[in-house]
Amino acid sequence: MIDSLILASMLFDPAQIIQDFLNADAAWIYGMVFLLMVVESSFIPFPSEVIVPPAAYLACTSHEVNIWLVLVLATLGALIGALVNYFLSVWIGRPIVYKFANSRIGHACLITEEKVVRAETYFDNHGAISTFIGRLIPAVRQLISIPAGLARMNIWKFMLYTSLGALTWNSVLAALGYWLGTIVSRDQLYAAVEQYNSYLTYAGLAIGVVCIGIIAYNAFKPKSRKTNL
Repeated sequence: MIDSLILASMLFDPAQIIQDFLNADAAWIYGMVFLLMVVESSFIPFPSEVIVPPAAYLACTSHEVNIWLVLVLATLGALIGALVNYFLSVWIGRPIVYKFANSRIGHACLITEEKVVRAETYFDNHGAISTFIGRLIPAVRQLISIPAGLARMNIWKFMLYTSLGALTWNSVLAALGYWLGTIVSRDQLYAAVEQYNSYLTYAGLAIGVVCIGIIAYNAFKPKSRKTNL
């Protein structure tokens, strides 16, 4: 599996993107968080690790950026990007999706037939909840919306699970960025994000498992019976 920051370095300059965040004013930061998360959540490869952490870092080190607004915009952007993939899959269907995955353009977007098959298999094995868990897995995050669209998953369920998954992942990224704001300088931020990147997925999955456990417990716990005195 290709690390998301290594992948980004092939196509972009992650260090420069983080530096651009750190030098921008609050309005630009909010706009970049939203737009780049739309891109990150669609079929265009772009790592959220260079979007949310620097914004959260600024929320810690300055009073111009609001951490809660960063989370809302990042999650909303992720949802819109996921909806792009969902509706494209609904409209064009499986044959064209696979044809695109095998095309030069698809490969340029780092989408292959193998990855689409993997995402479909994951969706088939785990059902609707996979749109939640899939948001926490790097190799699946951008593609899990495709099998959901091909299966014509209920749009409201899709939006709910996608939003919860995106919020969970963005919370992990924001917590990292905010924490780094207390221990590293601006010129060390990219190196620190890169250092802790491998632990992010484990943290997100751990939170996801806890969330699912709570949901399952509340759904299946026996109802208390009222006794008449």
